[in-house]
Amino acid sequence: MDSARPVPFLDLKAQQARIAADLRARIDAVLAHCQFILGPEVAELEQHLAAFCGAAHCVSVSSGTDALQIALMAEGVGPGDAVFLPAFTYTATAEVPLVLGATPVFVDVDPRTFQIDPAHLAARIASVRAGGKLRPRVLIGVDLFGQPADWPALSALAWREGLFTLDDCAQSFGASLHGARLGRAADATAVSFFPSKPLGGYGDGGALLTESAERAALYRSLRTHGEGTTRYEVLRTGMNGRLDTLQAAVLLSKLTVFEAELQARERIARRYDQRLGNAVTIPARVPDSTSAWAIYAILLPDTAARERMQAGLKAAGVPSAIYYPRPLHHQPAYRAAHDGTVLPVSEDLATRIMALPLHPDLTDADVDRVCAAVLASV
Repeated sequence: MDSARPVPFLDLKAQQARIAADLRARIDAVLAHCQFILGPEVAELEQHLAAFCGAAHCVSVSSGTDALQIALMAEGVGPGDAVFLPAFTYTATAEVPLVLGATPVFVDVDPRTFQIDPAHLAARIASVRAGGKLRPRVLIGVDLFGQPADWPALSALAWREGLFTLDDCAQSFGASLHGARLGRAADATAVSFFPSKPLGGYGDGGALLTESAERAALYRSLRTHGEGTTRYEVLRTGMNGRLDTLQAAVLLSKLTVFEAELQARERIARRYDQRLGNAVTIPARVPDSTSAWAIYAILLPDTAARERMQAGLKAAGVPSAIYYPRPLHHQPAYRAAHDGTVLPVSEDLATRIMALPLHPDLTDADVDRVCAAVLASV
């Protein structure tokens, strides 16, 4: 074991080396045909992504954030609409409703799985209806850190309440729930291909998955300035949200090793579980599911314990990260939109959570070194 070498939190160079020949060939093909926008690789990628998770339709877009925005634009979400979403997640989930003039309604999460809490969601919907100021319109469920949200419970609640469901699967493409890959659990599923994601490009990228042919056609129009059947027929206000052909080529190459990488991520997570389970609070598994393991997050007793551990890990050449140091309803940008409801689980998690390195190119020696540093810092 090379104790002098820092353990990489993410190692895209090692992954690139494994796919170098195929990656080079695919990029060279794009350079040869010069169709850099909506080239043939884009349609090919959409077909592969849909087939991977069993979805009827896939529309690639320019980022995971744009995927969320296009999905809500297609539903006509805007002023007066309430969009329910977890308070403990990345900013994009709350940002998009506000950009469209809607109001995010923050919901607390499960203290062990970190996924949105269906019981608290029901209470928040009831509260909004009783208030009479907003129309409950949308539920955005986030599959956080690689694991799936409780989509059977969320979908049942959304159906009763007449809500459009949007699965923010930015971190969890490749995960499954009750034997089915994520991608069909909601009315639409938004995916991100940010480089650090389990399936990541070499720049921004995203996709929308849906069972509805009508929605898919609308997504394609909205991602290209609202165009109709011809380039200069503009049917609606859209945006420039297309995926670059070069990014599609990169993702096609990465898909050739994606299944093997998911298996490697699971193996590494289990090794962490075995070594650390008696010392820290390891991630709870969502029942009858598989995780894409975008993030392996442990819980420590308090902020002081986290700070001591991060310092100990840094001294040992082991990186760590905090996802997320502040829940969304405490972010300055969103305070004015929040109704003041206390969300104790999200607030507590932000003070105690810490992520360890997890990517498919971590060696057993790397994992053991991370574990040794954690155990030495408990």
